[in-house]
Amino acid sequence: MNASGGSNPEYVNTRVRSRQSQLFSDEDYRKLIRMGPAEIARFMEESAYEEEINALGSRYSGVDLIEFALNRNLAKQFNDILKWAEGRLYDLIARYLRKFDAWNVKTIIRGIYADAERDSVDADLIRAGEFDDRFLDRLLDATTIEEAVERLHGTMFDVGLAQAYEDYEETDVLVPLENAVDRAYYESLLEGLVVDEATEQYREYLEAEIDFRNARNALRLARSGADIDPADYYIEGGSLFSASELVTLSQNTDELVSKIRDSQYGDELSTALDELESVNSLIGFERALETALLEYADSLGNVYPLSVSPVISYILSKEQEVDNIRAIARGREAGLSDDEIEEELVIL
Repeated sequence: MNASGGSNPEYVNTRVRSRQSQLFSDEDYRKLIRMGPAEIARFMEESAYEEEINALGSRYSGVDLIEFALNRNLAKQFNDILKWAEGRLYDLIARYLRKFDAWNVKTIIRGIYADAERDSVDADLIRAGEFDDRFLDRLLDATTIEEAVERLHGTMFDVGLAQAYEDYEETDVLVPLENAVDRAYYESLLEGLVVDEATEQYREYLEAEIDFRNARNALRLARSGADIDPADYYIEGGSLFSASELVTLSQNTDELVSKIRDSQYGDELSTALDELESVNSLIGFERALETALLEYADSLGNVYPLSVSPVISYILSKEQEVDNIRAIARGREAGLSDDEIEEELVIL
């Protein structure tokens, strides 16, 4: 692991392409949808998840075994990439993987809010960011949101969360806290990013990710009914909205939809926007945003093979595989039909 010196994208991207070829196919998902949790675990044992299933099989079973194996494998895959990468490439990947620190903070806060069992929250953590196990365990031990916020003092989430906690106390909705975590992550990601030929397309992808995040957050704030200024949680770095525009558009969903439809993302998101307008489904819209981002990143990875883009594409694809397998296992446990489970999946 070398965070200084020259980059090695040819080597890393060759290794990543090999891992990408091991991801589950559409046919694999069609098989999994018809299986129960024990069968899913056996199917995983004959794939890239063999090591995790075997290591955890004596302690867990059913959906618990699947959950822990998925998250352990995800962390292993991404830590492997960091071991392979050198120089500037290492720095770019490490920064991007802080998304899992953001994910874990939001997961722990949601768990405290919902009074969930510690073990069930722990099962949802993805230990692939910069926070080590000891620090994450300290966060898991927090019994109040205020305590969790205090334990994040000195991290990149520090200032934003402290301010958002005041909004949370007034409204009792988590949106301000979650948005503050997102904003801190993207500010950290973009800080000092030098845009050149090797990172130009990566920067374009990040713009799209930030635009989609701003759109989603504006809709969530509008739906929450909380008296919160969206400008306070606007994420800099996108190209679609200004902070003042987002404030206006968050008060009028029709105008927000029109703005996205008329933008450079209009074609990719047309189906999602139709669904948002016709059935008023924010969940369906958010799922469509994830699909569009996956397609965008996938195309960048193919067009610019010697940049960081193929790595980002793989990270997103691997993440989505884990989400899909988890959704199938949880759906089957909850007694959902095959069609209902399939609606939960994001497949390109």
